[in-house]
Amino acid sequence: MRKRWGLTAVGAVITAAYLFPVYWMVATSLKDRTDIFSSPPKWVPWPPRFDAYHSAVLDNPVMLRALGNSAIIAVGTVIMTLLLAAPAGYGMARLKLRWTGLMMLPFLVSQLVPTINLAVPLYLIFSRTGLVNTQLSLIIANTIITLPFAVILLRPFFLRVPAELEEAAATDGCGRLGAFWRIVLPIVRPGLLTVAVFAFVMTWGEFAMGLTLTTDERVQPVTVILNQFIGQYGTEWAPLMAASTIVALPIVILFVGLQRLVVGGLAAGAVKE
Repeated sequence: MRKRWGLTAVGAVITAAYLFPVYWMVATSLKDRTDIFSSPPKWVPWPPRFDAYHSAVLDNPVMLRALGNSAIIAVGTVIMTLLLAAPAGYGMARLKLRWTGLMMLPFLVSQLVPTINLAVPLYLIFSRTGLVNTQLSLIIANTIITLPFAVILLRPFFLRVPAELEEAAATDGCGRLGAFWRIVLPIVRPGLLTVAVFAFVMTWGEFAMGLTLTTDERVQPVTVILNQFIGQYGTEWAPLMAASTIVALPIVILFVGLQRLVVGGLAAGAVKE
């Protein structure tokens, strides 16, 4: 019992250490300008002030448009990732070759490549095809980032689906594509949901691609627009923290609402071949 309480205490301390910067971000967004730099620091913003939220987000059409851009880019990336990763993961699971495991190596290695190393080559490609300063370019670029991780994550889910189910469907006159759509995909729905959540999170917080592939403020994602609060002669801390809080809200809501499904999906996919 003492060991359990000790582990709980350690876990609580680690959790508090991770959550404190989030609390400080929210608290700073609710402080008056003079309270932000007060010494000793004012730990609790009282009375809370919401002026920064109005000036940085609600009354800021640039920020509102950027939030819409990020939503479009993130949802588009999720859809494209699922459309490509599901067939690829299924093929990797059903392909019975000696070097199937070796074929997964490029997907693993691609996770080690820094995003900025891909941004410049993609900019050169998109500039020649007229896709620079478009939401489509960011959707394609972010899909390139999320796709290897999605294939790696989905393959174990497909491995858990008995091939006998597809054989039974073939006996009933269902083709390979029909069995994949009607039988396999519903079974691996937790894996698809897990991939969708991670693809959304990775895209929503992506900065390097947005900064490199878009120079037009009208199509830039919110992560790039946040830079506007950091000026040459200082930083508008309260508006910056208010905008950052709004940007973080979709991620928090997503994980709180789908926590069990995401954790269950990750656990269900952790199987040995």
